[in-house]
Amino acid sequence: MPVTESIAAEQAEIIEWRRFLHRCPELLYDTVETAAFVAEKLREFGCDEVVTGIGTLGVVGVVHGRVGNSGPMLGLRSDMDALPIAEATGLPYASLNPGKMHACGHDGHMAMLLGAARHLARNREFNGSVAFIFQPAEEGGAGAKAMIDDGLFDRFNIERVFGMHNLPGLPIGNFAMCPGPIMAATDEFAFEITGRSGHAAIPHRAADPVLAGAALVLALQQIVARNTDPLDALVVSATEFHSGFVHNVIPDKATISGTVRSLKPQTRLYVEERMNSIAQGIGLTHGVQVDLTYHHNYPVTQNDPEQTDLAAQAAMAVSGASAVSVKAAPLMAGEDFSFMLQKKPGAFIFIGNGDTAGLHNSTYNFSDDAIIYGSSYWVTLVNQLLTSK
Repeated sequence: MPVTESIAAEQAEIIEWRRFLHRCPELLYDTVETAAFVAEKLREFGCDEVVTGIGTLGVVGVVHGRVGNSGPMLGLRSDMDALPIAEATGLPYASLNPGKMHACGHDGHMAMLLGAARHLARNREFNGSVAFIFQPAEEGGAGAKAMIDDGLFDRFNIERVFGMHNLPGLPIGNFAMCPGPIMAATDEFAFEITGRSGHAAIPHRAADPVLAGAALVLALQQIVARNTDPLDALVVSATEFHSGFVHNVIPDKATISGTVRSLKPQTRLYVEERMNSIAQGIGLTHGVQVDLTYHHNYPVTQNDPEQTDLAAQAAMAVSGASAVSVKAAPLMAGEDFSFMLQKKPGAFIFIGNGDTAGLHNSTYNFSDDAIIYGSSYWVTLVNQLLTSK
């Protein structure tokens, strides 16, 4: 039976797993019940090994091919955590945990990988082994790095690693990928402006941090508009501005924070340098002190060209060449799978979620119709990369 037909026969049950996980979202490193559900399913499928507690709550299930554990080990990864968003879908299986929601489709990612794990545990027509990696804390907690630091790759001798994320707007059954950078580095910045407070009616006796902050926000936009190559992808967004407490007092402090997204290491370093220079200039111009805190968060998600081509071949085998884009434009969002790709060759790809609300939206919902394609992709990738002899 072809892979897609076999997965289709089990799709209803996989959908139930997905909806169960959707009802019970958990955040960051608090994915206790989620990890327990995943581990229970992996044991139920007959995985040769199920290990929990990696990088706090990471779970890995291992399935050996028909010749046992000889041959290479592939790593297939799904994220597990949800977001601190109040769900507004009105679905019958909506979140039961107030203020928490699977608004990025990690429930679907888990279900698709669990579906592939069950299929491969039953049909071991490949040489080598597969590690099914379920990771906590993708949404800002660097759970991938935590699992790596806890010995993920060394313990399981993983040679290559692959990841997948749903993408609203991309039709169901379609896949998109590209060699090289596919998602951006994500950095965070915070400025603290210290001025001198005073009466709002006597501004010349104060040093206004609000005015300085307004100038700073405008100056930051010049980094993209005038300081970098227009063909060099870069985003600088000031997203928070806090100052003051009453209408007739010039405050003594203001804070501004935001995010930087980039695809090139040299651009990433340049932005931090340029922000420091702008801070000094604004401080001198307005007679205030401007201090910058800059934090490098997730690195660029960098696909290995050869592994991306192999991922494309698997996707084409599932959906046909016309449904697979191999030169997709990178997204400026971030992904901590980037840490895994820094350590091992592999590829991160997108699977279509159809015409749905966007990621991180309170009305978003993972499309169950995508499950057959995602699970089939994982199974096909394993069978193609670990071809039986």
